[in-house]
Amino acid sequence: MPKAWVQDRKRDYYYKKAKEEKYRSRAAYKLFQAVQKYRFIKKGDLVMDLGAAPGGWLQAARKTVGAQGLVVGIDLKQIEPFPFRNVITLAGDISDQDTRARILEILPRKANAVISDASPNISGVWEVDHAIQIDLAMHSLNIALDTLEPSGSLFVKVFQGDMLNDFITKVKKHFEVVRIIKPKASRTKSSEIFILGMRIKQADA
Repeated sequence: MPKAWVQDRKRDYYYKKAKEEKYRSRAAYKLFQAVQKYRFIKKGDLVMDLGAAPGGWLQAARKTVGAQGLVVGIDLKQIEPFPFRNVITLAGDISDQDTRARILEILPRKANAVISDASPNISGVWEVDHAIQIDLAMHSLNIALDTLEPSGSLFVKVFQGDMLNDFITKVKKHFEVVRIIKPKASRTKSSEIFILGMRIKQADA
């Protein structure tokens, strides 16, 4: 890991804030900021977090839904357990049909929101990384279509690139309201943005 990158991270406001407030990653604040503005996660909701390791979004989602809600996290990696009865984690590949079947078995009801911060292992070859990211976003969209209640929302990370507009078009096909978001906590130099689809269309639910 480049020394300069490590030093930049240590100076980063949200990195330090996450350390102080005991969040597993600075990404927690990206979710907090989006939810504060668009209110797509509420108290008592059921939230599914795809690509959930190390758990920053799980913590943010759990704080938002409160003790009466439920958060389910899925990642290829085993996620270190949380001391909360209403946070469930599952190791699995979101592109795998068996994982999707296990998700449906775990959920006690339809989800209010599907959130996805899933990312590829960055290769440094932009076209490859962008294509893999869009593929992960498509799997997240498909899981959302399988699991969301009629008024549910999808919040998914993407990288900017030539495949992005086609993905946004697909999201617009299935959701009544679509927003393109770059939370304040996202690094300025990062090409990541987030697509928020709200109120899944009845025909798709």
